[in-house]
Parts: sequence; structure tokens; C-alpha cells
Amino acid sequence: MKKNILTRLSCLILVTSISQIVSAQEQGSISDTIRKEAVKIFLDCQSCDMNYTRQQIPYVNFVRDVKEAQVFILITQQNAGSGGTQYTFTFQGLGVYNGMNDTLVYTSNPDETSTIVREKKNNRLQMGLMKYVARTPLSSEIEIRYNAELERELVVDKWNNWVFSLGTEPQFQAEESDRQLQLRNSFNVTKVTPDIKFELELDQSYSRRRVIEDDDFDTTYVTNEFQGDNLFVKSLGEHWSAGIKWNIGTSTRENYGFRTDILPSVEYDLFPYSEATHRQLRFLYSVGMQYNNYNDSTIYNKLAENLFKQEFNIAFQIQKKWGSVNLSLLASNYFNDFSKNRVELNTSLNFRIFKGLALQISGGIAHINDQVNLKKGDISEADRLLELRELSTQYRIEGGIGLTYTFGSIYNNVVNPRFGFGGGGGQGGPGPDYD
Repeated sequence: MKKNILTRLSCLILVTSISQIVSAQEQGSISDTIRKEAVKIFLDCQSCDMNYTRQQIPYVNFVRDVKEAQVFILITQQNAGSGGTQYTFTFQGLGVYNGMNDTLVYTSNPDETSTIVREKKNNRLQMGLMKYVARTPLSSEIEIRYNAELERELVVDKWNNWVFSLGTEPQFQAEESDRQLQLRNSFNVTKVTPDIKFELELDQSYSRRRVIEDDDFDTTYVTNEFQGDNLFVKSLGEHWSAGIKWNIGTSTRENYGFRTDILPSVEYDLFPYSEATHRQLRFLYSVGMQYNNYNDSTIYNKLAENLFKQEFNIAFQIQKKWGSVNLSLLASNYFNDFSKNRVELNTSLNFRIFKGLALQISGGIAHINDQVNLKKGDISEADRLLELRELSTQYRIEGGIGLTYTFGSIYNNVVNPRFGFGGGGGQGGPGPDYD
């Protein structure tokens, strides 16, 4: 009798378990089917917290290669006149969504925390995705809400676009035989409108290092620098602008007791300035006077001098779904001696060669022959090792290359923060750095 009861109970448990498994598989199959029909997006954003983004936007499929995507999203950023950051969201439809393109913009306030900026960026991203999600089965899972307390308000700017910023950054480090103190202070004033751009940047740095080897050797090394950069630019249309640059400074390392230059400038952009987040080809020419007053005699036996100089700068930038190209060429010389000149080329290249393979190249090269400020005299070991003094050089070369190949599942939806080290940033796949 007991054996029959146990047999029947076991059969009941087995039937119940099987029915639950079948039901779960059916529900999972339905859920998987709906998820597979979600929009496949490739998000190219170096400044995004991808773990947060995946958690907040579960109704799309994040893929790790742009060739698998139905929507390519590029998020670029540039500094705003308010002191915040302007983020541009470019949506490009691919495949079945070909031709469905859009561009959205969000500008953060300088007093917003990183959490608020992250949330608002994510909200703007979701707004841009709705036109694609509306054409998928997951649109039935979407609800649209708004803040009922919103009211129409007339925006009045009592500061009239003027923005002020103060900053200080003291740092220290101490060991038994080495003690360091660094102070950095800054004061910035900006006013940016569609017609004018004014920037005042004042930066001061002080470094003090005390080295104690024994009772007979106790030496303190000090460097002090001040830099003031002033810029005023007037818009002359979508391609032209004119302005003036005025820079002042002092530096114990560079042997400047006082230095100033005033450079009227004109710039032409082959592309409209309104397309600056996607492509630029700017030509900037500056000409003016420079006055130098030196702390010590230079290698040319000068304590002070007036110089006339010119500068020419070419900047090219393009950002597309295949990657990005950034090039900058700077050439300058003094009119009183054309042999005193400098030419610099800097580049940053990022390419998606084919599915899963990405290439990053960065580098710079400079011909330097304009160090009129070099201090005369012998160079000590401390000057060289601690960089207390600018050294003579005729060139500078730097560079790097990176190659990344990723393969496997095309989906990148899962978030698992276990054993992580905080953050969770990153992008949807290998791509250019736009910060």
C-alpha cells in the first residue's frame, strides 16, 4: 500500500515538473523570439557607461560589430560655452532602416553630477531609438510618460552667457628622503554665442621637491609657471571667422621672466561650422608680435627682445561609422630670422578594417628650431632628470599602434558586474576615441 502511494506521488511530481519545464520553455521561446526581432544597434561612444546603458535599454540588441547592426549610433562631444559639454547623437539607419537618419543634441550644465549627465544622455539616446523600436514587436512593451509638473517658462539669463570658473588642486607626497608639493590654480572666463567667442584662461602651477640623501645633502628644487591665454573670435558666416589671440606667461623652467604675444588671426573652414562634430577642415593664419624678457641670458646672449612671428595651422577631422581621422599641422617662424622655425604634425587614426578587426594609430613628429629662450650655461644632472630646465632639441617623435580582433557572439546585451572594479564604461565595440 505504501509502495503504491509513493509510486503515485512520484509520478505526480514528475508530471508537474515536466509541465512546468515545458511552460517555461514556451515562455522563454516566446521571449527569445521577441528579443531576436529587436533592433540591432551598434553604439560608438567612448564616454558612455555601457553597463548602465544595457540595463536601462533592454528592448534593443547591442551588437559588437557595426556590420551586424541595423542602426549605427555615434555620440561625439565638444566643450560648450556654458562650461558644460555638448553631446551630439547621430543615428544612421542601415539595412531595413536605410535612410532613417536623425541627429539629437544634449548639452550638460557644469554643475550637473556625472550621475545626472549619464541619466540625461541615456534619456536622449532612448528618444532617438523610438522611431526604430516602433517598427518592432517590442513597441508594445514601451510606455511614454512626461513630467506633469512641467510648465512654460521664459528663460532669462541674468549672466548674459558669461561663465566663470575657479579651480585649485594641491597635491603632496612624502617619503623619508623625498618630499613633494604641487599646487595648481586656475581661473576661467568664457562667453560663447553664435556670433562671438571669448575665452580667458589663467593657469598657475608651483612645484617644490626636497631631496634628502644624508646629513650632508639636503636640496630643494622649485619650479613656478604662470600662463594666461586670451581669445576673442567673431563669426563671419558658416565658413569664416576672425579674431585675436593674446597670451602672457612666466616660467622658471623655460627661462621666461615675462612673455607675451598678440596675434590677430583669421580662419576658414572648408565645411560649415555647424558640421564640426562630424567633419572639419580648418585653415588658421595668425601674425603678430612677441616680447620676451628672460630670467637669465639665453644662448644668443639676450636678456630681452621683441620678435615678429607668424603661424599657420591646418586641422582636419572626420568621424564616420568606419572610424575617425584627426590630423593637425602647425608651422611657425620668426620674421627677423626665418631659420628660427617649427613644424609639427600630429595624427590619430581609428579604423574598422573588417568585421571584428579594428586598428588604432596615433603619433606626432616635430622639427624644432625656434628655442630662442634656452638658458646659457651648463646643464646639471638634476636639471635633466627632474626637468627643471628646458633642453635643446631639434626634433620630437612619438607614436603608437593598436590592433584588436574580436570574434564570437555578435550580441552584447548581458550585464554582470561581479568581481568588477567599479565603473562599467566602455563602448559598443572597438572604435575611435572622441574625447
